[in-house]
Amino acid sequence: MTDVNVSLVQNTVTVSEDSANVITVAQVGPQGPTFTTSGSSLDDSAKVNNSVVYYSSASGTFKADATRTVENLVDGGNF
Repeated sequence: MTDVNVSLVQNTVTVSEDSANVITVAQVGPQGPTFTTSGSSLDDSAKVNNSVVYYSSASGTFKADATRTVENLVDGGNF
């Protein structure tokens, strides 16, 4: 028989059992800030080596793909 007591106030766990089992206790921590304040998302499904993140107003998302890479951003380039 296994008894598990969890006290959220004191953050203690007491496990009493007769056999050797592994018991894992986890608590979700606070979430970080959103990606953007506007709620836009990042589409990196087509990312390639050296992709540069850019904003696409057509899709309303930030993208990382072969359209903008460090290789095609040059002096006088259209970006």
